[in-house]
Amino acid sequence: MKRILIAEDNDSNYLLMTFILKGHYEFLRASDGQEAVDKASTEHPDLILMDLKMPRMDGLTATKQIKGMLPNLPIVALTANAFDTDRHQAMEAGCDAFLAKPVSAADCLQTIDKLLK
Repeated sequence: MKRILIAEDNDSNYLLMTFILKGHYEFLRASDGQEAVDKASTEHPDLILMDLKMPRMDGLTATKQIKGMLPNLPIVALTANAFDTDRHQAMEAGCDAFLAKPVSAADCLQTIDKLLK
């Protein structure tokens, strides 16, 4: 089963993502951007769901660092900030897709499936 790293500092958002992914994928958590960078290199996930606003290191900085190490690892930006500028910044940082919170289960699974094929 494919493994997804959920980089999310908010417990309720993390629980929602686990509810969506349960039965479809294995998952693990990073509570901030630095932890996401560390786990991307040690845990070898198949995809990362990356919150953009996190403590210690934000998701954009973490994405740039991860893409520098693992350029083929798909990263999906997850953010409550759904403005065009946010989408542009996420894609510029290296994200492969962009989902606005609150995310629908169908959109999330469809985006992940597309990136993992």
